Amino acid sequence: MTRGDIESRGAGERSADSTPGTERTPRVAAARKLLRRAGRDRAGRFLVEGAQAVREALAAVTVHELFVTAVAAERHPELVEAAERSGARVSPVTDKAAAGLSETVTPQGIVAVCDLLDVPVATALAGVPGFVTVCDGISDPGNVGTVIRVADAAGCDAVLLAGDTVDPHNGKAVRASTGSVFHLPLARDRDAPAVVEMCRAAGLTTLVADGHGEVDLHDPAVTPTLAGPVAWILGSEAHGPSAEVHAAADHRVRVPIHGRAESLNLATAAAICLYATVGARAGVAPRLSPARD
Repeated sequence: MTRGDIESRGAGERSADSTPGTERTPRVAAARKLLRRAGRDRAGRFLVEGAQAVREALAAVTVHELFVTAVAAERHPELVEAAERSGARVSPVTDKAAAGLSETVTPQGIVAVCDLLDVPVATALAGVPGFVTVCDGISDPGNVGTVIRVADAAGCDAVLLAGDTVDPHNGKAVRASTGSVFHLPLARDRDAPAVVEMCRAAGLTTLVADGHGEVDLHDPAVTPTLAGPVAWILGSEAHGPSAEVHAAADHRVRVPIHGRAESLNLATAAAICLYATVGARAGVAPRLSPARD
C-alpha cells in the first residue's frame, strides 16, 4: 500500500473525504477528548496508539476508527487492511493531527478508537478464579500498565483496579502493558474493601504485599497458601494499600530484603509475589544434573 492509497482508496468505511483530517477536523477533535479520563468514561471509548498496540486491539476487541498518517499507512499496510476488514472506519490524518492524538514524544502516526475494556468485578470473578491481582490506589499509569503486564505473564485470571487506582485505559498504562490490557479481564471499583470482600467470597485467599507484613514470602509454611486460589493486593510505592484494605485482607506478606536497599519498586515486587504463586503451583523443580563435557 502506498501513500496515495490511504488517501484515495474507498474500501471499507474509509473517510469519504480523501483529504487528510487535521487537528480541527470534528472526528479528530472528538477523539482527542479521549485522552482524558472524563472523556473516555463519557464516550465509553479510549485511544490505542502505536502499531503493536493497534495490532493487539484489532485481534481482541472492536475497533471503531483508525486514524493513520500516510507514512504510517505505508509502513503498516496490514493494519490498515485488518481495520478495513473488521469494518472500522479508516481516517487518513496529517502528522500534526496524529501528534494531537498522541501522548508520546515520537508519535507513530497510527491511533485506534476502541470500546473501554473493563467489566464489573463480579464478571471478572465469575466462574472459579484461582489467581487474581488487585491494584489498590496506584496512581502512576506506568506502574499500573506494568503490573497488568506481569499479571498477564504470570497467568492471572483477572486484574482488579480498586480505590483511586489510575484508569487502565490511560495511554501510558496501555503502552506499559505492551498489549496485556487486551489479554485478561480488567475491572474497576472505587470501594477497595468491597473488592477484597468480593475476592474472598469468590474463594480467594487475599494477600497484601507489605514490606512490614507478618508473613515472610519465603517461609515454607506459606507455600500451600500460595499454591491455592489467591488474590495478591498491591498498593502504591509511596503508601502501599490503604489501611482498610490491610484490615480486610487475610494476610500481609513481606518480600524480605537481605541487603541494604531501602525497598523494592512496585513492578519488581509484583513480579516476585506473582511468580512466587506460579512457583508454588508448579512445585519444586527437579535438581539439575551437573554439566558434563
